[in-house]
Amino acid sequence: MIVLVGPGLDDGTRCKKLAALLDHDQRVVRVHRRQYQSDIACTVAEEVEDVLALVSEPAVIYGHSSGGVVALEALVAKPELFTGAVIYEPAAVIGPPLAGAELMARVRAAKPSKAMEIFLHEVVGMPAAKARLAGTLVGLVPAYRRLVPRQLNDLEALDQLGNRLDVYKQIEVPTVLVGGDQSPTHLAERLDAIEAVLPNVKRVTLHNLGHDADTGAPEELARIIRAAIRVK
Repeated sequence: MIVLVGPGLDDGTRCKKLAALLDHDQRVVRVHRRQYQSDIACTVAEEVEDVLALVSEPAVIYGHSSGGVVALEALVAKPELFTGAVIYEPAAVIGPPLAGAELMARVRAAKPSKAMEIFLHEVVGMPAAKARLAGTLVGLVPAYRRLVPRQLNDLEALDQLGNRLDVYKQIEVPTVLVGGDQSPTHLAERLDAIEAVLPNVKRVTLHNLGHDADTGAPEELARIIRAAIRVK
C-alpha cells in the first residue's frame, strides 16, 4: 500500500500523475487533505489522524512540502503502520517560524493574488517577478483562488506545530529524503536538518528539478517510491 500526501494548494488531484505510475501492482491512496477541503482551519495533528485512518495494511508513505510534515508526524504517531517513507522537501520549521505574526497579518489582509505573491516570494522563496506572475494567475482562476485561505491556514498550522526535530529522532522507519537542486536554498537546509536527526535515512537529489517534480517529472519520484517499497 502506498499513501500519497500532497503539498499545499492541492484540491486532491495534485498526486494524480504520480498515483497513475504506481497503481499497477500496489494499492495507492491519494489523500485529499482536510486542510484543503474547506476554509475551516485544522491542525497538523488532525490531518495526521485522517492519514492514519486510511492505512489498512503496511504502507509506504509519500509526503510533499507541508504534506511532508504531515507524513513525518504520521511516522511519529504510528511507526508500526509503515514500512518506508519518501519525504519530498518538507516545509518543516527548523528554527524561526515559516511566516511569523507580522507576515501572517499581511497575507491575511491582502487580496488572494497579492497574498499568494507574498507567500510564494517571502515563504517559499520564489523570485519576486515569478511570484508576482504566479500570484496573478492564482487570483484569476476561481478553483485556485478558493484554495488561498486554506494555504494560509496550512502555513499557520505548520508554525503552530513548531520545531519537531527532537521528536523526529524517534523515527526508525527507513526514510528517503528528496530534494531538487533547483529548489530554493532553504528547502535544502530543512532537508539537511531532518537528515541529521533521522537514524535510518537516505538522501536523493533530483537534478535540474525543483519543488514541482511531482508534476514535472513524476517518473523520477515514482522510481524512488518503488525503491522504498523494496527496502526491508
